[in-house]
Amino acid sequence: MQEVIRTAVVFMLSNFTLTFFVLGLAAAAVAVAGGPKPATGARVIQALLEYFILFSIGLGFLYNFVMHVFFGEMAAAFIGWEDSPFQAELGWASLGFSLVGFAAFKAGLGVKAVSVLGPAAFLWGAAATHVVQMAAEGNFAPGNAGVIFYTDLLLPVVGFVLLWLARRHPAERTVRQDGAAGVAGQVPAARQGSRSFAPRLRHTRLR
Repeated sequence: MQEVIRTAVVFMLSNFTLTFFVLGLAAAAVAVAGGPKPATGARVIQALLEYFILFSIGLGFLYNFVMHVFFGEMAAAFIGWEDSPFQAELGWASLGFSLVGFAAFKAGLGVKAVSVLGPAAFLWGAAATHVVQMAAEGNFAPGNAGVIFYTDLLLPVVGFVLLWLARRHPAERTVRQDGAAGVAGQVPAARQGSRSFAPRLRHTRLR
């Protein structure tokens, strides 16, 4: 049993991109389940996008920062590369993506789009590098040709699809429009009330 648990933990930590993606799906499900009922499609999309950004970008790239800056030799061996000072630079770049992801978690759709765009360029570039390494060097190490490679390809696709769906079904914008309509509906009533008191005030001044 202990060996099974150890194997599972090693798999989750080694393939952290998949792990954080699944955790993001679980967090989105909890958020939707605990939110107002019924859960509309727009709210589901919003939750999926927000927690994708929080986990796959915010936490995922924070983990990448820690591994490449503080455990560079281990990270390089997992990818099948030699250790290099450039790993630290990769780690600090990952921290930048992570901070943008955290900032975009509850921000507007434009900020969310930016938080997906930068990491998408990085991940697709990394996937292309992995392909070159496989073809030219025969590098089929787990970190070069395993789960990480496929999530490098697919996570940006997921992010862009969720952004597209969020643009087509803007949950927050609908709520704001309703709220604005409610306020607009109250303004005429308030003005009518002030007008109804105007004759009384003038009459009081005459006295």
